[in-house]
Amino acid sequence: MTAPATVTAAVDPADTPTPRRLRLGFNARIAFPTGQAGAALRDGIELFRVAEQLGYDAGWVYQRHFDNYLASPLVFHAAVAQHTERIGLGTAIIGVRYEDPVLLAEAAGTADLLSAGRLQLGLGTGQGGFDAVFGQEPNDGRAQSQDRLAAFLRAVRGERVGEIIDPDGLLPAGTELFVRPTSPTLPERVWYGGGSVASAERVGRQGLRLLLSTILSGQIDDYGAELARAIEAYRGAHPGTSPSRVAVARSVLPATSPQLARVYAAYDAERRTQGPAASRPAGALTPVAAPISRFTMSPVHHGDPAAVVDELLADPSVPLADELIAFLPPAFGLRENLRLLEDLAETVAPHLGWTPAPHATAG
Repeated sequence: MTAPATVTAAVDPADTPTPRRLRLGFNARIAFPTGQAGAALRDGIELFRVAEQLGYDAGWVYQRHFDNYLASPLVFHAAVAQHTERIGLGTAIIGVRYEDPVLLAEAAGTADLLSAGRLQLGLGTGQGGFDAVFGQEPNDGRAQSQDRLAAFLRAVRGERVGEIIDPDGLLPAGTELFVRPTSPTLPERVWYGGGSVASAERVGRQGLRLLLSTILSGQIDDYGAELARAIEAYRGAHPGTSPSRVAVARSVLPATSPQLARVYAAYDAERRTQGPAASRPAGALTPVAAPISRFTMSPVHHGDPAAVVDELLADPSVPLADELIAFLPPAFGLRENLRLLEDLAETVAPHLGWTPAPHATAG
């Protein structure tokens, strides 16, 4: 009896799932000891330039007013854009509560055009306590931020922001006003910060991209699991009218030498005991110590690179995210940060699904 012939079905390459590629970014505070801001800003540009060579998808910077940290991310990114070609230029975050929506839309559109569409515009409520300095009465910062966010989105999308009502002005009364210049694709690259499941769900409903904070509201037992719940809530609420994207931030410090192991362990201990006040540059202001029950800090993944990889692979939020943002210790200098970025790109990120970015514009 002749055995039946084995039939092998043809496989259409289009039906084969494309392996997920994780995007890799970093978050730098651009911190400086008192009197050394100029050098720190130039070092920040060099950090982005080298990160681009290493294949990083994006670099993110934070805004902090009245302290030894970067205060004008869009001005900084306009400069970085002149020294780089591909890497995404992120803001994580700009505190929208103290931003004029129209002026922010003008600045963001200009920065995006100067960078050929590389701006990843991360917004959030931001640090409070400056209402009087910015000419405001004490207010609910979260509510005000949502109002200003809505006005900003209208402006950055090129929608009408008002009209001339002063008959003695340069333009005739009734002239409709629109922000110029605008960047047509920038509205698709607006992110908003979330630190809870509820806030992540709200960002999803708004159709924005989600930046998950390294500090979560309340006392959380399982940090990764809580972030996974936030991502699922975000995905479930997103209308799908624009790309849904999620970025998670982590302190990822692979120790490739005994000396680095000691440095990273010391940073972890400092972060555990001092929270947001850890790793401040010389001369920086000292934050008020908040009750530990009010927030949960993200863990610091440090030590042997293989162990760091295992910890991240065991985190349920990492495989759900589109981008992993490595948080750089604020007090680290350029040399320490470059070593960290190189080690992360060589020993950890490839095991998480990342490959160096191709030479193309950031999406």
